[in-house]
Amino acid sequence: MTAAARRRVAIVYRSRNVARDPADLSGTRLAPVASALEARGFFVVAVAYRDEVAEMARAALAAVDGILVWVDPISDGEDRSVLDELLRGAAERGVWVSAHPDVVRRMGTKDVLYRTRALGWSGDVHRYASPGELRARFPGRLASSGTRVLKQLRGNGGLGVWKVALVTDRPGGTVDVDTPVRVQHAHVRDATCEELTLGAVLDRCAVYFGADGSGALIDQAFQPRVTEGLIRCYFVRDVLVGFSRQYPAGRPPDDADVTPRPETTFGLPSPKTMFAADEPGLAALREKLEGDWVPGLARATGVGLAELPVLWDADFLLGEKTPSGDNTYVLCEVNVSSVTPFPDAAPAKIAGAVVDALGAPKSGPQGVAELPR
Repeated sequence: MTAAARRRVAIVYRSRNVARDPADLSGTRLAPVASALEARGFFVVAVAYRDEVAEMARAALAAVDGILVWVDPISDGEDRSVLDELLRGAAERGVWVSAHPDVVRRMGTKDVLYRTRALGWSGDVHRYASPGELRARFPGRLASSGTRVLKQLRGNGGLGVWKVALVTDRPGGTVDVDTPVRVQHAHVRDATCEELTLGAVLDRCAVYFGADGSGALIDQAFQPRVTEGLIRCYFVRDVLVGFSRQYPAGRPPDDADVTPRPETTFGLPSPKTMFAADEPGLAALREKLEGDWVPGLARATGVGLAELPVLWDADFLLGEKTPSGDNTYVLCEVNVSSVTPFPDAAPAKIAGAVVDALGAPKSGPQGVAELPR
């Protein structure tokens, strides 16, 4: 295929209602990406995806040279199994896909916290491969730390992420299935808690191992500084393009009447405050990411720098301060499947990454087409 022919790029996004989706991406969060691609000479094909229109999507993607995917892993009762099969088929035909499902699997699930633990960025982290292993090992870890966080491998919006805390101190550190615990679901995004026995919580989590046993649970130490918010770091391939801060209710501190409490703070409200990549207060985090953690992530997952998604992010909580008073940072997840919103600097960088992958269009139509209905 000549460079001149490489001019059609599909943007695939999760549809809530295909019949009512806009004819193009105007007015959506992905409009800046489409505009940036058009400005570089690409013809953009908007593909509103649900499993019910998978065959129409397959037909649309048969006529493109590149595919950018914004489809979350779990939504409205659907996962990405059908779409991933479709994307793999396109890639096998020579279509460039970002992010390829195999890249998502290697770096875009909670398993990345365990696989990259040697980098030191995910803190005290463990992995359970079966319900039996969870029951055997988790109570002792909960007894030692008092509060832990359990995470299913693949999810979004806090789905399948549980904070488990002892209700009272246990003399001698004995914790078993009858021990009362307080649990919070990150998806709820407020201070709602339940009090259950630990056994009931472990029973609830058994579903995350899957009927075929292919799932797992990640167990991470709880970070009390969640009350100071979450830092999201946005990348185009290996280039940092910006940050955002996500605060609990009552933050930032200057706006707070009541300081959030770590024992009831977990899932955070979704609004984000954006910052440029050169934000002075985050310079140390940027240096660590660019100099150590992102290259280490690529090595540990087997994802080459050229294979990194055209847009992805890494979410951090503040860890314990060093003796000199400096912040430390603890990774809580990597997002690859559907990153929105994103910094203003991202669309132009994304378009540049597409040019690097497909070559610059030499001629041909520009604009946005829609998925046939």
